[in-house]
Amino acid sequence: MIRATPLALAALALMAAASAQAQAQQPAPNDEADVKALMAQLESLKANYAQEVRRLRELDMQVQAMQARLTGKTAPVASSAPPPQQALPAGTPAAPASAEGYASSAAEAQQAKQESRRSVDDVKQQQAALFSRRFTIENSLSYARYDRKQLSLNGFLALDAIFLGNIAIENVESDTLTYNLAARWGVSPRLTLNLDVPYLARKTVFQKGGAGGSAAAIAQEETTGNGIGDVGVSANYRLFAERGRLPETVLTVGATAPTGRAPYGLDWKVLERDDDDFIRFAVPEQQPTGNGVWQANIGLSAVKTADPAILFANIGYIHSFPRSFDDIDANPDTTNPGDVKLGGSYYFGAGVAFAFNERTSLSISFSDKLSARASTRYKNGQWLKVIGSDANAGTLNLGITYALNQKTTLVSLLGIGLTPDAPDFTLAFKVPYSL
Repeated sequence: MIRATPLALAALALMAAASAQAQAQQPAPNDEADVKALMAQLESLKANYAQEVRRLRELDMQVQAMQARLTGKTAPVASSAPPPQQALPAGTPAAPASAEGYASSAAEAQQAKQESRRSVDDVKQQQAALFSRRFTIENSLSYARYDRKQLSLNGFLALDAIFLGNIAIENVESDTLTYNLAARWGVSPRLTLNLDVPYLARKTVFQKGGAGGSAAAIAQEETTGNGIGDVGVSANYRLFAERGRLPETVLTVGATAPTGRAPYGLDWKVLERDDDDFIRFAVPEQQPTGNGVWQANIGLSAVKTADPAILFANIGYIHSFPRSFDDIDANPDTTNPGDVKLGGSYYFGAGVAFAFNERTSLSISFSDKLSARASTRYKNGQWLKVIGSDANAGTLNLGITYALNQKTTLVSLLGIGLTPDAPDFTLAFKVPYSL
């Protein structure tokens, strides 16, 4: 009989345990099939998750775009930073941009929201109701055409049917080209300071019938003038932000300095005198480029967004201060010093703009300016009203605003004169550039 030693028994036990572990590690056919099925389910869930994330992002962009059109125009965005994105599990593919043009990330959604406000901001900038831009330089070029004919009769009517005297036709044609350099500084979200420096080039053609006493003869003379105009400074202060049915309301105060050539004390050119040495036809040798007096203005403007329309209106008053000149007489043969006081002017206007997309908007408006009579006073004399110096200038305005890029906008304006005191038409182009 063979007796097993303890060492042999221990070796046999180890061999048996190793054999059982090896059998346990061998995969069974059913286990392999289960693992493959679980892997397939995991890949399917990953694909479905990526698709749902992509759809969630597209819906989030659409919601933000609609909020920008409905409420984003009336209330400032609380934060310009996009919300953080949720991390995807390892191995999950990133959601690509949608084929329909929707943004695939929150950053693109925020950019789309800002672009949807662009056309609204451009309209507000023209109405002095934009405070979100830090500094803006605006170059503008405008052309105005003025043509007026007047029939003058110098004589008397005999037998209620026959006119005895001179019949003359006076015609004045004026063309004015103005370049204006403006700077807008956004001091705070409620205050903007403005500086306007114009440069004018004018040409005026004077025609007068009845030259030499003949009704068929016409005398004509052309005069020009160019130079810096009246420089203006102003400030825009936002009183109320747009909220609910209330429009955004802006207060504007400003002053204009008489830096241009004044229309008083100019040298005159005498073209025709009659037998009694009376001046029949005289014109100024140079055209003025300014009003010649200090002016102050105050006004209110209101802007209300009603998607897709933008409503705006303004009203204000311009006060002119008296100023002394060495000569205020239009007679070339005399020199009479005195004071000039232009009449106060009231202006108002209203219109509507339509934002077609994030770049383009179309506006139509009406503006009117009512000016009282001017007064003159010779030295040591009394104030006298100047007959015919009052005016009513009504204009119909059509404008198109187009955003060239993120910082530059092109504004085109056409003004059609509706009253004799308004220019026949004005054409202007403005290019604001935001720094």
